[in-house]
Formats: sequence, structure tokens, C-alpha cells
Amino acid sequence: MSQFTTLTSKLIPLPNNDVDTDQIIPARFMKITDKNGLAANLFFDWRYNADGTPKADFVLNMPQHQGSNILVAGDNFGCGSSREHAPWSLTSWGIRAIFSTSFADIFKGNALKNGLLPIEVSPAVQESLLALTEEAPSATVHIDLASQSFTLPDGSQHSFGIDPFAKICLLNGVDQLGYIQSHEAKIAAFEMAH
Repeated sequence: MSQFTTLTSKLIPLPNNDVDTDQIIPARFMKITDKNGLAANLFFDWRYNADGTPKADFVLNMPQHQGSNILVAGDNFGCGSSREHAPWSLTSWGIRAIFSTSFADIFKGNALKNGLLPIEVSPAVQESLLALTEEAPSATVHIDLASQSFTLPDGSQHSFGIDPFAKICLLNGVDQLGYIQSHEAKIAAFEMAH
């Protein structure tokens, strides 16, 4: 898993509410257990026409959003089924953080376990982030995971919550198994003593 400490990026607006995991990555692309190539199928039914050509008006196909790493989503992002392929496809495309007023619990857990930072914000902050994408599309937002804060272009700083264990894993770039393996010497010493 990629380490997450700080991130500075332009914002990608996707204000749709109730974006479910089948919209993020349609079920027909879930026949794999490998993360490679999932970026091409992210939001597939929204990104491509029936003939497979990209829809010019879909946000991820727009040139100004290429290389951006922060998505500003509508309410209740990641609802639906519990597919881990959803955060895999988002991170494969390059998205490392998502702002929303709420996330589905299973999606949020899967995101945190796969290097994707879901940040819950108030409706007012969400509205200001979406407005920023229209008023100053080249503006960037800075996220600092250690301090659990993000800074807007006007200098205003906002805090966010995160599960403490998930924070440790993200800061160190390890998943749950990697965290356990990092304590192998302590585990061996404990087993020797018992």
C-alpha cells in the first residue's frame, strides 16, 4: 500500500449523491483479483459511450483534471455492495483522497485499507470545495494526515477525523498484515516467554 502523509492537488468535482460501488466499478470488471488495469474501468458507464469512445463531458476525461488526486463527491459516496475493487480502481486512476459529507461504512473501511483517504466534511465545506472547482479550477488543497487537517487556497484550515489505527497504517504505508509483520520481533519475544 502506498504511504499517505501529505497531498497537495487540484480538485475533481463529482457532486453526484449516492454513488454506489457498481457505478464506481461495474460488476462485469470484477473477474480479477489484481489491481492492475482497473483505472481504465473506473466509472466505466459514465466515462464511455456505447462504442467505447470517451465522453468528453465526463469529469475524469477532461484535460484539466488529469493528474489531479482529490475527488469532491456528493453525499453518501460508495454505497451499495462491499466490493474492494472500488477503492482499487480509484487509486489506480490516481485518486488518493475523497471529500464527501458521508461514506458508506464498508466502502470507507475498504478505502482506508487500500491507501485511499475518505474525508468527511460538513455540507458547507463540501459546497465551498465544489464552488472552488468552478471559481478557481487550478487552485489546490493541501491535506496533512499527521495533523488531520486540510488547507484551502485562502489559508483556512479544517480538521477531520480518522480511525487511529487506519491513520497509523496510512502514515506508514502498510496494511493490517504489514502492521503485524512490523512487530514480528516483539511477537517472537512474547511467544518465547510463554
